[in-house]
Amino acid sequence: MKDPREVIIRPIVTERSFDQIEGENRYTFEVAKTSNKIEIAKAIHDIFGVDVVKVNIVNVKAKPKRVRAVPGYTRTWKKAIVKLAEGQTIDFYGTM
Repeated sequence: MKDPREVIIRPIVTERSFDQIEGENRYTFEVAKTSNKIEIAKAIHDIFGVDVVKVNIVNVKAKPKRVRAVPGYTRTWKKAIVKLAEGQTIDFYGTM
């Protein structure tokens, strides 16, 4: 059994992710590459104490980038979009 803090790496904070939070009650996280939907749902429940309804996973591919004259790639990573039960929220900043 994995530690929940090893499964969930960080929340994704973008305009699009905030629109999904407000409109559809969906939260976006960067997760470990080896984790699956069941592990992600359990980790979210253990860390934040909320009920997870659905988990969608996206493997984000590397994009070509260049630093001066040296070509390279960004890293590959896994993203999870988690839908919470009606009326439940996650407070990232501790403002509530």
